[in-house]
Amino acid sequence: MSHSRWKTLRERKLSEGFTEPADVAEARREIRLSMALAQAVYERRTALGLTQTELAVRAGLTQAKISRIEGSDTVPTLPLLARLAQALDASLNIALDNDSAEVSFIAHTTDAA
Repeated sequence: MSHSRWKTLRERKLSEGFTEPADVAEARREIRLSMALAQAVYERRTALGLTQTELAVRAGLTQAKISRIEGSDTVPTLPLLARLAQALDASLNIALDNDSAEVSFIAHTTDAA
């Protein structure tokens, strides 16, 4: 059997009607949100051509703090998120729903059209 046909234990249990305990489901949701934020910060930083150190200087943080955010190792506070958005010259958009979370930075336009 090829590896692509294997199912994880979790997938098999869910297909058999197993439901996760509420605390496990909540932890999984929090991890997904943290990972979505980490990906959004990384994508915007690299789109600007910034290193973690350069972003840290712009935001008044340490490079280690930026690394922890991009590594999903920390959940930033709202004031810290505001500093990140300003340092990334963008607006931070977070859309939360029961089963999904979308996090994105929308670049500020500087065109005087």
